[in-house]
Formats: sequence, C-alpha cells, structure tokens
Amino acid sequence: MVEELIGAVAAAAAGGLVYLASAARVVKQYERGVVFRLGRLHGEVRRPGFNLIVPAVDRMRKVNLQIVTMPVPAQEGITRDNVTVRVDAVVYFKVVDPAAAVVNVEDYRFAVSQMAQTSLRSIIGKSELDDLLSNREKLNQGLELMIDSPAVEWGVTIDRVEIKDVSLPDTMKRSMARQAEADRERRARLINADAEYQASKKLAQAAHQMADTPSALQLRLLQTVMAVAAEKNSTLVLPIPVELLRFLERGHQEAAHQEGAQQEAAHPEGSRPAPASAEHPVDTTEQAIDELRRAVEQ
Repeated sequence: MVEELIGAVAAAAAGGLVYLASAARVVKQYERGVVFRLGRLHGEVRRPGFNLIVPAVDRMRKVNLQIVTMPVPAQEGITRDNVTVRVDAVVYFKVVDPAAAVVNVEDYRFAVSQMAQTSLRSIIGKSELDDLLSNREKLNQGLELMIDSPAVEWGVTIDRVEIKDVSLPDTMKRSMARQAEADRERRARLINADAEYQASKKLAQAAHQMADTPSALQLRLLQTVMAVAAEKNSTLVLPIPVELLRFLERGHQEAAHQEGAQQEAAHPEGSRPAPASAEHPVDTTEQAIDELRRAVEQ
C-alpha cells in the first residue's frame, strides 16, 4: 500500500514537472509575449521574465522590441527633370505595440519593406536631381512621413530613414563633370579679368605719377635693367627712351647758350673771334657723352 502511494506521488510529481515544463515560458528583456487562448488574444502583453501559460490551450508569440535596421533595395526611377537614377536607402524602425504588430498585420517586417520601396520610388518621381544630391535631409523627412503613416496601425514606429546612395548614368556623370569644369573656368576668367582691371588702375596711377616726375621713369628703367642683368644668362638690349634724348638735347642747348654768353662777356663785338672753320669742328659727340655721364651721376 505504501509502495503504491509512493508510486502515485512520484507519478503526480512527474506529471507536474511535465506540465510545468510545457507551461513555462521565458521572455527576454528586449521581448514581449502575446498570448492567444483558443485563438483569441488573452490578457495583457507578458512582461520579461518567467511566465506560465496553459498547455495545449494557450499559445505565446514573442515580439522583438529592438530597433530593426532594414536596407531598402535600390529603386530605379525617373526624376522630375527627366534623369534616370538608382537610389537605395535604409530604414530604422521598432515595434511599440506588440499586440497590434501580431494581430493587425501578417508580417510587419515585410510590410515595412514594401512600403519603404514604394515610398522611395514615389520620392524619386517627385524630386529633381539637385534635391537628391544636395537636399537629402528634406527628402529623408518626407520619406519618413510616408512610411510612418500606415505603419502606426501596425504597431510600428519609424525611427528614421536615410538615403544612402544615388547612382547616375555614366553619360550624366560626364555631363556634370563638364558643367563643373566650365563653371570653374568661368570663375577663373572672372578672377583674371578683375586682376587685370585692378592692375590697369594701378598702372594708370603710376603713369600719371611718372608724367609729373620724368626722373621716376629713368629710375624705373634702371631698376628693370638691374633685375634683368642679375641672372647673367641673357643678352640685354637697352632701348634709349625718347625722354632721355630730349633731356640730353635740352642739356646740350643749355651748355651752348652758356658758352655763347661766356664768349660775349669775354670778347666784345669788335674783338669776337671768328667761328670755328671746317678744319676745327666742335666735337659734339664727346659733349653728348659728358652730358649723359653727368645725368647718370645726378
């Protein structure tokens, strides 16, 4: 009798352990449990930890609440300015209502993926190429709103959407490269023209200053000769400026006037010597050289 009682107790304990093992469920920290009793949603969502259900009657489905990173396959479309592009993106979303994510939609991951692809194609058709390349923040916000609107009923919230890459045809890349090159060349020409304009103004001011002081032109000429002759690798041909010839001519005329005045003072009209004959001409070349030497020394 005792043995039968012990056997019954052991059998009951074994049955209890089997029941407990089949009824026990462990929900992780980042999960929530949705229980269906005879096909109907039962009770509240189970919290993380150890939970019990009725075997063969209840069925628990675990839902992950972590943020899901889902890449959107590259979508090909035509922009509003008739440019064919391929755009791919990435969607970050998470489940906020486990019961709605299980009951309202068959597979919320697949639904979000299809909605993201459809919204991306729609964004491509509504945007221009410049917006896709330079104004992505605004497009990301619009794409997030388009995906998030139907996802609210699925118990899913869209955290953010990012456009990763925009692929252009090779012909369009070459056209954009030529456009950028032409724009850089235009800016370079404008800069050169502005530099020439500023240089011409400065040269005009320098020309007016040199016109007031002719000796400044001679000093500038000597500085240029010194700069060129410093390298000692070229033959220097120095042109004589017209101003220098005029300066020598004025100096020669002044010297002739002074000499004539001295002769008139030294010899009265009756005793004035006869002009130099052809046999004793005045050496004007030597006087010109002396005048040039004195001008350079001054």
